[in-house]
Amino acid sequence: MTAFRAALLDLDGTLLDSIPDLAFAANAMRVELGMTALREDVVATFVGKGVDNLVRRSLAGSLDAADPSAEDFARAREAFYRHYHLVNGERAQVYPGVLDGLKHMRDQGLKLAVVTNKPTEFTLPLLQRTGLAGFFDAVVCGDTCERRKPDPDQVLHACELLGVAVTEAVTIGDSINDAQAGRTAGTQVLVVPYGYNEGRDVCELDVDGIVDTLVNAAQWVALWNQNQNAAKIAS
Repeated sequence: MTAFRAALLDLDGTLLDSIPDLAFAANAMRVELGMTALREDVVATFVGKGVDNLVRRSLAGSLDAADPSAEDFARAREAFYRHYHLVNGERAQVYPGVLDGLKHMRDQGLKLAVVTNKPTEFTLPLLQRTGLAGFFDAVVCGDTCERRKPDPDQVLHACELLGVAVTEAVTIGDSINDAQAGRTAGTQVLVVPYGYNEGRDVCELDVDGIVDTLVNAAQWVALWNQNQNAAKIAS
């Protein structure tokens, strides 16, 4: 086994609770299109597979959204983007333990990257507005690669940008999309239990550990590296 040199972190549901802003934009879109608003906790279950899927699900009011017509989707997407640009980062909150966890990881010498399905035009301003941008050596967004999570492309690309092998990286997220992307790419995978995961329990996921906070994630990584170093010395 190899010691970790990098951590790849999801954004929405892992670093930030962005549901207040996303729900506002989704409901503003629905109202503009003549529909009623949805509960915030309902919109939270729609998050995870990118903005276009969030728009489709919000438009249908269901996780199992039938594809709307191209015209209806284009109108809804334009409205969502317009409203989300107005509020992106306004009410989003950094989760407890995130700042300390990132500091602990950085102090261990880990390279850090954000790997998110959120488009670049929303991701970079959000990281700046919440004060997280300075922690990261790379940012891989939903429009950076040809395919998004749960496909492994973004994880592989992040490792390339950081100059590490996939076996030297740990993926940290909150959902099945993060778990599948990290596992398929070949990284170790940790998940936090407080995120969105499309309404599912993270205990169902194929992961290497469930950590309560990013502080616990940093401790998990430190212990892993200590064990690898000790094994190397013993051999």
